[in-house]
Amino acid sequence: MSPPGGDAALRARAARVVPGGMWGHLDTRRLPAGYPQFFTRAEGGHIWDANGQRYVDLMCSWGPIVLGHHNPVVDAAVARQTALGDCLNGPAPVMVELCETLVERVAHADWAMLQKNGGDATTACVTIARAATGRNTVLIAQGSYHGALPWCTPVPAGTTAEDRANQGRFIYNDLASLQAAADATGSDLAAVIITGFRHDNVVDQEMPSLAFAQGARALCDRLGAALIIDDVRAGFRLHRGCSWERLGVQPDLSAWSKAIANGHPLAAVLGRDSLREAAARVFITGSFWCGAVPMAAAVATLAEMDRIGLPDYLEELGSYLRAGMANLAQRHGVGLRQSGPVAMPLWLFDDDPGFEKGGAFCRATLEHGAYLHPRHNMFLNAAHTQVDMDAVLAAAEAGFRAVGAA
Repeated sequence: MSPPGGDAALRARAARVVPGGMWGHLDTRRLPAGYPQFFTRAEGGHIWDANGQRYVDLMCSWGPIVLGHHNPVVDAAVARQTALGDCLNGPAPVMVELCETLVERVAHADWAMLQKNGGDATTACVTIARAATGRNTVLIAQGSYHGALPWCTPVPAGTTAEDRANQGRFIYNDLASLQAAADATGSDLAAVIITGFRHDNVVDQEMPSLAFAQGARALCDRLGAALIIDDVRAGFRLHRGCSWERLGVQPDLSAWSKAIANGHPLAAVLGRDSLREAAARVFITGSFWCGAVPMAAAVATLAEMDRIGLPDYLEELGSYLRAGMANLAQRHGVGLRQSGPVAMPLWLFDDDPGFEKGGAFCRATLEHGAYLHPRHNMFLNAAHTQVDMDAVLAAAEAGFRAVGAA
């Protein structure tokens, strides 16, 4: 039984005033039984639920926490800007500082625009590409997630066929399918939008191949279309700049959010000079898009990333965790597939189409103090330590036993 004000009591109260008790991806009805819905606090690499249970947090608020909960440098920047103001009649000076910082660090960026959510940024990219080219069709990889707006939501309830008009589909990392999709558009191709790596839910992740990235760039150049990299999820965890910079391939537009401000609501679109006029011509805005506090948080977050060498640190820590998980899986005789970048691990079990094994594993790890996900990629942050990874591996020991008993 949850204590008064605990998770069960909060769920009961929410059920009376919120449709279904919760909305969207944070709804624990999508998860195995036993997951808490409500949380009361967080610190560094840990989070506490409404029942007082502490976990090593490997979801990091589904990605935004990149330096750790309550990073002191970011918190100090937030306090300073809060004392000056947040939602004003226009932007604060920190907007210019942040846009300058983003343009300096991302190779393809000649300008920046700021929003609130990843879906705002991907939608803005598509809108700018259409304005620049005068064309309509956008090519999207099958299964890719670009937000929850009507044109891209994976759950189409309440949307219309017209919301998905002017779209074509291709297979991630399959250049022939991309070419075929482009051929089918004729002369109407405005843009190709591609995630920094393939991170579709419930399937193994894939890093983009060099041939695919180069081929996508060449196709867009040949057809006069914009190449958009959706770096909302991966941005800055894998590279100081755009995720495709590691491949030597630059997009025309990129969308960012998640880790940009260490949990404060912010997104960005970065683009080339050739799209500057179109970006100035479209009308995209929001009441809170010029909030100064998240921008101050972002300036501090980006500086801290550079100070600690974030991608290298997460690579080292993630490699340690991946090796430990592989050893445990082998010792328990359980088929485990680890895919994607080690800083954003996805763990799926062989012969588990209904995710029963994944559910049993995560229920057990939850009981032993590790908050994991049975079918979505997870995230490491800079406050995590090897001690935290050892705690996750100790919890995973119980998880593998549960899988073996399932």
